[in-house]
Amino acid sequence: MMITFETPDQPDVHTLIAELDDYLYALYPAESVYALDIHSLLAPNVRFAVARDGDGAAIGCAAVLLTPEYGEIKRMYVRPAARGTGAAGRLLQLLEQAAASAGCADMVLEAGPSQPEALAFYARIGFRQCGPYGAYPDDPYSVFMRKPLGKIA
Repeated sequence: MMITFETPDQPDVHTLIAELDDYLYALYPAESVYALDIHSLLAPNVRFAVARDGDGAAIGCAAVLLTPEYGEIKRMYVRPAARGTGAAGRLLQLLEQAAASAGCADMVLEAGPSQPEALAFYARIGFRQCGPYGAYPDDPYSVFMRKPLGKIA
């Protein structure tokens, strides 16, 4: 498996993001899905990582939105067939390194209560629930989590 920063503007990455969108919109109302589109993922303060299998096929992706206060995880997705391979942990590790290098003190994320496996994964690697941050509203379909970067696993 290879995980590197790439541009999100690639056909196989578009397919990953479309799969993630289908999943999220099946779980939550549209107004409670706070996803970045491809154009936003191309912003200079975003780092986008792709996990590829041994054949070069995209099996997962994740982004970090870098702010002066924190790095926010966005667009985290690993295809169901690739779950359990360590791809998610390695994607997060690369994002945390990028955020630490940019001077961010914390990593934050917004996920949903209908994703217990994702929430358990984040808790295992040091994220703890917190209140809304940034411009997010207090939404019953949101679970907010934070991890100090001093505790990178």
